[in-house]
Amino acid sequence: MESVRSGSVLERPSEKIESTGNGHVEQVVRQAHDELRQLLQQRAAVMKRIGTVKQTIAGLANLFGDDILNEELLELVDRKTNGRQPGFTKACRMILMESNRAMSARDVCEQIQVRMPPMLSRHKDPTASVTTVLNRLVEYGEAQAVLLGSGRRAWRWITEPLASQPERRSDNVA
Repeated sequence: MESVRSGSVLERPSEKIESTGNGHVEQVVRQAHDELRQLLQQRAAVMKRIGTVKQTIAGLANLFGDDILNEELLELVDRKTNGRQPGFTKACRMILMESNRAMSARDVCEQIQVRMPPMLSRHKDPTASVTTVLNRLVEYGEAQAVLLGSGRRAWRWITEPLASQPERRSDNVA
């Protein structure tokens, strides 16, 4: 069983703004604060939708081949090959996006080893490098950090929950 980390700006109740004796300024600050919170919630929703659409496009490309994607789509879903080894962040992003479960840093390392063995050899501590990238993907709004029932940390690609099904749960990560 996994749980989502809480305590983000989006989940905190509106904090009381200290009175400065200037009601107009306080009202403007309060309105700006409320608008910022709304915009951040909208951004989170948009990032989830982007994750869902990217995952759908990647899944279709897996089924029918990259030929069905034009150059722009190949680039937008990180599948365009440019003749060089794909970047480390791109590799972590692709592995997480294509997974149907939350993955630990070790799981991502194992998948990189299977798909692109030379990439890990360039890193002194591959698990630490992957952890750093996964945390950055969380900061970018592309991934979500979760805690597994075992208390271990894992990450999953952010997508919208299916309307007809409850949000995905991942109990099978070691």
